[in-house]
Amino acid sequence: MAMPLAVPRYSIADLDRWPPDGNRYELLSGVLLVTPGPGPIHQYVLGRLVAAVNRYLGLDGPAFVVSPGLIQRSDHTQLEPDLLVVPGRFRRAASWQVMNDWWLAVEVSGRGSRIYDRDFKAGAYLDLGVREAWRVDLRERTVDRFIPGSPLGSAFGEAITWHPPEMGHGFRLECRELFDDPGDLAAGRFEP
Repeated sequence: MAMPLAVPRYSIADLDRWPPDGNRYELLSGVLLVTPGPGPIHQYVLGRLVAAVNRYLGLDGPAFVVSPGLIQRSDHTQLEPDLLVVPGRFRRAASWQVMNDWWLAVEVSGRGSRIYDRDFKAGAYLDLGVREAWRVDLRERTVDRFIPGSPLGSAFGEAITWHPPEMGHGFRLECRELFDDPGDLAAGRFEP
């Protein structure tokens, strides 16, 4: 006879009590998600993406970028997207808990986070109210877009566009802007 597996449930307060060890700890409905901390290639690509989105939004635009950001819901959900675009009305928010509207959440996925980012977090972001989620795949050198009504996502290898209704014009990101570099990254001599 099979016995049911008891999966421990955690709270945000539990996360706050754990000492930092370099890993990323997140909660999705009390279930613990653990991924390795970001490496240099992850941070390089993320830095390029943050700069591009910041240029698009402008210094005093209707939204701003945080990297990383937090999405907290109840006491049992805390996700930490690598990049989060938040409406300007939350610029001086006292806590992550008060934020309840997000324009874009982005995960940069390497070897240690690909499955969580694709199979769990992308859909969770949409369920929590994020308008659009992207997954930047370091191995495939693509960007996957997830929008409500399209839970499987669409992969973009050349370019991806984004146009929040609050912005007068759209944003186009050439994928090569994220990945191309005269060094090892462009030559494919890395293992994310």
